[in-house]
Amino acid sequence: MDYPNIFTQEVTRQLHDRIEQLDAGSQPKWGKMNVGQMLAHCNVSYELAYENIHPRPSAIQRFFVKLFAKNIVVGPKPYKRNLRTAPVFLVTEQKDFQKEKVRLQSYLDKTLELGEDYFDMRESHSFGNLTKNEWNTLFYKHLDHHLQQFGV
Repeated sequence: MDYPNIFTQEVTRQLHDRIEQLDAGSQPKWGKMNVGQMLAHCNVSYELAYENIHPRPSAIQRFFVKLFAKNIVVGPKPYKRNLRTAPVFLVTEQKDFQKEKVRLQSYLDKTLELGEDYFDMRESHSFGNLTKNEWNTLFYKHLDHHLQQFGV
């Protein structure tokens, strides 16, 4: 399955519109996270791409992540509900909905501004070098999954 191109203005605008439909009281259709936690969880994908705030996995961890998780994350199949979450993505503390929403929208804008050529064959935190299509899938599929979780 090909995913909409997050590196286009139209798709980024659509994602912004979906995020704007959320409010601090939005309830999930499944899962344990509240809406603020979900937004913070989605921000981790962008933190891993842009920020140096998460420890880099060891070589052995990267080997196993690439072996067992890479195709789930950048492959064509949508995520199943209630999949186990990688430890770096776990958000259990309460988060400020508005702050996390603004951060996510800023990351979307930054991704659009940098464009797909910036990402083509750029190294990911855990998976090694990814093509622009793999980066697109990584970003779009994860965010779409969680927006669907909250009904938008």
